[in-house]
Amino acid sequence: VQLQASGGGLVRAGGSLRLSCVASGTLYVINSMAWYRQAPGKQREYVATITRGGNTYYADFVKGRFTISRDNAKNTVYLQMNSVKPEDTATYYCNIEARSSPSLESLQDYWGQGTLVTVSS
Repeated sequence: VQLQASGGGLVRAGGSLRLSCVASGTLYVINSMAWYRQAPGKQREYVATITRGGNTYYADFVKGRFTISRDNAKNTVYLQMNSVKPEDTATYYCNIEARSSPSLESLQDYWGQGTLVTVSS
């Protein structure tokens, strides 16, 4: 299973950016899909999650600004980032919880390689 994240780049404070992450490989079902981020010199932190049924959860610092969504037919998760701030500068990683077969034992976490978002003031 591979996750390919894209959409990062340089954006001015107050601007918008949309990240995408496509999962490929042997996937039987994808349960949750999520975004995390890691700023320089800091630990990786949770950003948002979307369940297979479409329920969404957010870290407090992005509520009202970021929106997570998914396209199950395309095995893709998105992160719409609005009203970005310089403190949103980080490498953003996608994460999925998925099974590669009908067996519950095949349930695993997978991580993408990250996409860098830089917000200028």
